[in-house]
Formats: sequence, structure tokens, C-alpha cells
Amino acid sequence: MRPHPHPHPHPHPPTPRAAGLLGAALLLAAATAATTPAGAAAGPSPPPPPKPRITDAAVATAVARLDATITDGMRRTGVPGVSVAVVHDDEVVYLKGFGLRRTGESAKVDPDTVFQLASVSKPVTSTVIAGALTSPDAWDKPLGGTLPGFALKDPWVTSHVTPADLLSHRSGLPDHAGDLLEDLGYDQAYILGHLREEPLTPFRASYAYTNFGFTAAAEAVARDHGVSWQKLSEDTLFKPAGMTRTSTEFSAYAEAPDRASGHAKNPDGTWSPRYVRDADAQSPAGGASSTARDMSRWLRLQLNTGTLDGKRIIPADTLTRTRIPEIVSQAQTPRGVPQFYGLGWNVSYDDAGRLRLSHSGGFELGANTNVTMLPLERLGIVVLTNGSPVGLADSIALDFFDIAEHGKPTADWLPLLAATYEQLNDAVRSDTDYDRPPAGAKPARDDSAYTGTYENPYYGPATVTADPSGKGLVLSLGPKPMRFPLTHYDGDTFSFETRGENAVGRTGVFFSDGTLRIEYLDQNHLGTFTQK
Repeated sequence: MRPHPHPHPHPHPPTPRAAGLLGAALLLAAATAATTPAGAAAGPSPPPPPKPRITDAAVATAVARLDATITDGMRRTGVPGVSVAVVHDDEVVYLKGFGLRRTGESAKVDPDTVFQLASVSKPVTSTVIAGALTSPDAWDKPLGGTLPGFALKDPWVTSHVTPADLLSHRSGLPDHAGDLLEDLGYDQAYILGHLREEPLTPFRASYAYTNFGFTAAAEAVARDHGVSWQKLSEDTLFKPAGMTRTSTEFSAYAEAPDRASGHAKNPDGTWSPRYVRDADAQSPAGGASSTARDMSRWLRLQLNTGTLDGKRIIPADTLTRTRIPEIVSQAQTPRGVPQFYGLGWNVSYDDAGRLRLSHSGGFELGANTNVTMLPLERLGIVVLTNGSPVGLADSIALDFFDIAEHGKPTADWLPLLAATYEQLNDAVRSDTDYDRPPAGAKPARDDSAYTGTYENPYYGPATVTADPSGKGLVLSLGPKPMRFPLTHYDGDTFSFETRGENAVGRTGVFFSDGTLRIEYLDQNHLGTFTQK
């Protein structure tokens, strides 16, 4: 699944969008200027800033309920393993593991079990960048030619795009641009070098969640420092913060002896470690791994605005910039207020005016994570799970904050979130049932009418060959390549079963006049291949 930043219906959703902010500010200023006579007295002072409202006793109550919340959620979903940390007032007040690292084995999850973070990597990445930049203004310095091969479709946008633009998903790149290239096996250099083929929406005026735009910004900052992204992360954050089991490289996760394997849900409701998700290509956006213990140290640093154990690790001013709304991500919400995305964070404000920061992460191949913080209350939770997204990680965080703030959950979040994740999956599936050819389906032509090599400037070559065993046609895609047996549907239309993180079930392949179009690769009209 595509790891969305805010998949859940939250009472104060930790979500995002920003042209609106600038426009609203300008309109407000214009309205004030138009209605306030020259020389008139200034308007009333702004209201006082919000004050902390959650007591130590309320936090203790919420912490005491966590065991039951987690075990009940695991029972209802079947997710094999969970690890959770809670920080309040610079103390780790909860740190526990539950369940199994891998089904079929006896090893238990503990606070030092390494999990893949998925998109919770993003706020970790923005923390690293905040530590690497010299001032808050550096977030707005154009990348220029810092990252060789990287460009966007519009040369003007390429020369002006900044780390802040890319980390807040307001560059104009389409939703999840580049992710399908990763599924086909292309490496980071190829993907970043081909984002120039993607169509752009208005620069700094439209929000679209884009892992590889985010990755480009982080890699550019690392290159500017003359080191790899892993080295920059280690030197800037992981080592100074004592995050000894945290890495941005898949190999560190894969080789960890105390590691939680990813699990996907089977049709019968059981869970199996069927897949391995290597996210190195988009490491800054989704490739980090860590433990609940290490993440508790990062939470302490975040809630202390960059200090840990009395030592300044990340400058307060560059870190604070990550928490400012950069773009409106949701103009309409159940609360009737817009939601925002900052720099690696979903940013919202609750009814008391308190800043709320959060992020969710999900791999359909086997991970779901959540981090949520109320900086004013110096309270945060991180939830790591080793199952594909069914709402468990997010519901644990929501229940915890509900109990801390209201004494009880305001909703049964788990089924609501499970339904939301299911809707996200259903939204990308084909409307055509390729398993059932239509009545009166036309026969295919001879194999020779379809075989050959087809070129595409974005996805590279596609080769169609006849299976030597006589079982039909095979489509080959990607650098390795990946082979997909084609099933005839109707006339010149075939289908194949998609694979990878962004798999959508069966998708159509349409042959016509020396071209083939692959349905699920054609989201941004890039999926047509022309025969050589």
C-alpha cells in the first residue's frame, strides 16, 4: 500500500494543505486594511497562548489502560507484534513489546525489537535535516544543481524548488510520483532522474504526497554535506541521541537479530511473513528502521525542542520550522477546519489551540506505524507494528490521547480506521473484473501481432514474448526484468496480476496500432509504450 500520511478520521486530524494559508493571510490583511480607518486604534490583542490541560494523573490513567488497549487491538486484528513507547515531561513512562516478531516462531517482541518505520521515517528525516541546516532560512534555499540528474518538468520550478517545498509535498509532483518505478525494481538514481517526465500541478499551490520528491530533498542536503544519507543521519541524530539500533539502510534492518518481520493478512484472516519490503530507493521517505526504545529517545528530543539529557543536538529554530504549516492538505474536515502538512509532519490545532503533530506509516507488504505528539503537553506516543495497515497503530495512539484528554475513548477507532485503509486500497483497483471475460469476448490475434519491444521514456522498455511452453504471452518490465504472464480478456485486451507495494490486483494491458497501454501504470498518462 502507498503509505499515506493521514489515513484516519481523527477528531483533530494530524493532517494537511497551503496555498490557502497565504491566500487567507493576504485576504485577512486586505480586509483589515479596508475596514480600519487610518489612525484608528489597533484592534484587540490576540488571545493568550493555550496552556497545558492534561494532568499527570490523566497521563497515568491513559498509560495504565495501554496494555488492555494493545492486547485487545491485537486480538481483534490478529496483528502479530506491537511495540509502544510513551514520553511525558522528558520521562519514558511506558515502553513495552507485545506478541511475536514472526509467526510460526517463538521469539517475542520487546522494546529493542527493530521495526520498519515506513513513513514515520519522514519526521525522523526532517529532524536530521533540521540538524544539518545552518539556519531556518536554509529550508528555503533552492536546490539548484545540488543533486545531479534531478529535475522537474518545468525548468523554472527545477531552479526554484527548495527542501521546504519537497518535504511539504507542494512541489507540484503528482501523488506518489515514482513509487511505481520502485515497484518495478528501478533504483533511486533512475527514479529521481525520471521525475522530470511527471506532469506538474501549480507550484506551491497544490499538495500531493510524494515519497520521491521528499527523498530528493534529503539526498540533496546529504550531498551538499559530502556524505551519504545514512552517514548524515548517524552523525547528526542517531549517534548524538544514542539511537543505537536506528538506521536508514535496509541491510541494517535485515541483519538485525532482534527484528520484526513484516506480515500480510491472508484471505482466511491469519497473518504470514510473505514479503520483504526493501525501501532503500526511498530511504529518507520510508526506509528507516528503529526500536521503541530508540524512538522514545527521539520523542524526548522532539518534546524538548532539540535537546536530550541536557545536551543541544538539533537547533531549536530549524527544528521548530518543521512544525509550521506549509501547505493545506485537507481543505474540508469533519471539524470544519483545514488541516496542514509541515516539514515531515501532519500539523493540526485542536479546539484548545494546541499544536498537534503526527504521522502514520504503512507498507502493504507488512508494516504500520504511528507517532503523535502534543508539544505543549510534552506528551507523545510511538506505535510500531509488524502487520500491513488495518488501523491498529493509529487506533492505539488515538485511544491513548482520548483517555488522556477525555478520560475515555470518544469512538471505537479500530473499525473506523480499518474501513478507511480498506477504502484507500479499493480506490486504486480497476473497475474491470479481469477474472471474468465479457459474454461474447472476441478472440486474440496470433501471438506475433503482440510480441516485440515497446519503448517508454518513463518506465523504460516493455517486452512481450511468447511463453516457450506455449502457455501464452509474457510481459517483461523493469531493469531486472520482472515477468508477468498475460491472460487474455477480450480482443486485444489482456491482463496480469500486479506485484509489489503498490499492487492493485489485476490490471489491463491494451494493444492498439503498435502501442500497448498498461492500465495501472497510466495514472498520470505515462503508461503508453510504443513499439520499436
